[in-house]
Amino acid sequence: MCNLQILLFISRCISRQLLFELRSRATAEGQQGLYAAIHFRHASLERNQRCLLAYVYERMLRLKQFRWEFGSVLPRDVQLNLHEQEMQWFGSYSRNLASYMRSVGGGMGLDITQDMKPPKSLYIQVRCVMDYGEFETEDGTVLLLKKNSQHYLRRSHCEHLIRQGILEHIVS
Repeated sequence: MCNLQILLFISRCISRQLLFELRSRATAEGQQGLYAAIHFRHASLERNQRCLLAYVYERMLRLKQFRWEFGSVLPRDVQLNLHEQEMQWFGSYSRNLASYMRSVGGGMGLDITQDMKPPKSLYIQVRCVMDYGEFETEDGTVLLLKKNSQHYLRRSHCEHLIRQGILEHIVS
């Protein structure tokens, strides 16, 4: 259980205990209307809390999706719209995912974010959408990626560049 869940559990227990005490005092003193107002306010606060938790959870799911789509570096416009704690969570998630990827694959590591869809072939034809400069592949080959230049590359070498919008896959 994470810290947030523990805090929510504790706050709910305390709230329920306070409501029980207020109800017993209100019925003893004959102020049933006061209890109804307090109970209504408490129910409203719990609803708002559930809505906020759903919102935070949705943002967390989108950050996970961004990690799989863009890699460990988020685009600048996305970074500007994130809170500092969300950036820390994203960094922690990226480190955990990278650690897992290093641990699988027989000691060599395996990039499970590489092929989001099963590849039909190992090599693909790509076109450079913008000037990128020099790009070194895993086997040491250095390519100059200029705008509108076309290359025949291993899918594993250029998958991240395609997701970042630097290269586009030419479908023949």
